[in-house]
Amino acid sequence: MAAKDDAFRQIFEANSKKIYRLCYGYAGDEDAANDLLQETFLKVWQNLDKFRNQAMLSTWIYRIAVNTCLTYLRSEKRQAKEELTPQLAEVQREEVSEKNEQVALLYKCISKLEESERIIITMVMDEVPYPEIAEISGISEGNLRVKIYRIKQKLTDLYNHYERL
Repeated sequence: MAAKDDAFRQIFEANSKKIYRLCYGYAGDEDAANDLLQETFLKVWQNLDKFRNQAMLSTWIYRIAVNTCLTYLRSEKRQAKEELTPQLAEVQREEVSEKNEQVALLYKCISKLEESERIIITMVMDEVPYPEIAEISGISEGNLRVKIYRIKQKLTDLYNHYERL
């Protein structure tokens, strides 16, 4: 058990800052980001024995974090619809700054991407160096650059589509 504890501690120390920034980007709130970070690493701890080294460990953790954040966003939408009166919802919408709305829209668009695209673009936003992203995603750096370009085009199209709505 001590070996698993030590391994987990090293994994947490190596990945927690990046995963926190990812969670904060999705949640836009420090408390929620900390909760999502804890939930992500709880899942990592619970499933560490099941990790099969088919992908890099950091990719596996990113995948868990992205899915945890997306589940959180879906449940937040349901709660918001169920709990808020129309007047309160309108007041809250007015209080949200335009920048926050744009960031929220960006993350909504990211959530529409395929899982591999979400992971790659999240690492780009997290300023992970391209060689490391290439290694994590298992593709060449040249192919990665093409993929990132296409993901950005797709995000631009999605963003423009939602802006018009």
